Amino acid sequence: MTSPAPRIGIVSLGCPKALVDSERIITRLRAEGYELSPDYAGADMVIVNTCGFLDSARAESLAAIGEALRENGKVIVTGCMGVDDAEIRARYPNVLAVTGPQKFADVMKAVHAAAPAPHDYKRDLVPPAGLHLTPAHYAYLKISEGCSNTCTFCIIPRLRGPLVSRPAADVLAEAEQLAAAGVRELLIISQDTCAYGRDIRYRASQWRGKDVRAHITDLSRALGELGIWVRLHYLYPYPHVDELVELMAEGLILPYLDLPLQHAAHGVLRAMKRPADDERMLRRIEKWRAICPDLAIRSTFITGFPGETEEDFEHLLEWLKAARLERVGCFAYEDVSTAPANELPGALPMEVRRQRRDELMRRQAEISASILERKVGMRTQVLVDEIDDDQQLVIARTRWDAPQVDGEVWIARDMAPEAAPGDLLDVRITGARTYDLEAEPASAE
Repeated sequence: MTSPAPRIGIVSLGCPKALVDSERIITRLRAEGYELSPDYAGADMVIVNTCGFLDSARAESLAAIGEALRENGKVIVTGCMGVDDAEIRARYPNVLAVTGPQKFADVMKAVHAAAPAPHDYKRDLVPPAGLHLTPAHYAYLKISEGCSNTCTFCIIPRLRGPLVSRPAADVLAEAEQLAAAGVRELLIISQDTCAYGRDIRYRASQWRGKDVRAHITDLSRALGELGIWVRLHYLYPYPHVDELVELMAEGLILPYLDLPLQHAAHGVLRAMKRPADDERMLRRIEKWRAICPDLAIRSTFITGFPGETEEDFEHLLEWLKAARLERVGCFAYEDVSTAPANELPGALPMEVRRQRRDELMRRQAEISASILERKVGMRTQVLVDEIDDDQQLVIARTRWDAPQVDGEVWIARDMAPEAAPGDLLDVRITGARTYDLEAEPASAE
């Protein structure tokens, strides 16, 4: 009689790039016959995929490890905080193993040691596109690992190493599998998406009988042939962003630029080791909108960076007023263990950092509401994410909105009773709030 397969639980923390790592781990587990457990009680062991970027994220990771140990007792730690093995073991000496990010073989070795793999391979355990922790209709597709930039507030190169790009053919083959499995939207991610392929000299590989360079422009054009939504994330403002905007204007990829600009004041940007030409960026934004009038630009900013003066902050607010970005996120600066920025002079009280963050988001809320108000009456296509039975709503997104971080479109359930997650609906925008839209099916006109 075959013994039941061991059941593994997983806790995934941090960014979408870490989520993709978790998906690779669970895909390997299922390929070897392991079962997955949705809770601590039903698991033979738990894997905690940690985040180690900010001190607050490290605290969250340590808390998650502690909870898993209390609730289950058998814990394997992986992910970005795993590079600090000594710190984790000093706090939790009873963890079974500690591995760093992308150390999938080491994770599986630790699982095998604690719970040997079952040997009954009579079932088809893994779909061709692998297993995913996102809803079935969208998926994150990671095109590279690591980063070779030297931003003073960031330790990603220490955690994940330098840029390592995947061959374009490998990325496109995975994308094809995801599309064939019913994915309607691909979210392209990496640490520095515009740098994709630089480490391998943009080497070409064969896909569908033609050479495709490992360059984000060529890759995006090829992804656009799949006939599904393609959304690019984490685009540093390299010159070839201009070419990507042209692809957006052609309709090959979504008209959505995710540019982590971080600030606008020259002194702060230089201290961050980021591009420091705010006026040129405004001109580029103007040019991009001329090429693709449908474009939505998303960015993130940091307030209270060491040395940021009141004048620097006011300059940032004025720049945002001029840029009128469609989507903005903001973080109050936090020290990151071992980051060079920790040694910079002019550290500000956390209260000041947070006050500036809140003021920036208040100003941005006014900009967002104004932009969305202009969309009332517009016809557009939306992707359904979920059905909220409690509020009797169909919750969807436009092509200008990424899941989890941007706005939603709300449609009364009785107006679209047949709608289901993954459906594409033609709608007319009927109302606007600060960040979200209301709509009705276009057929209701």
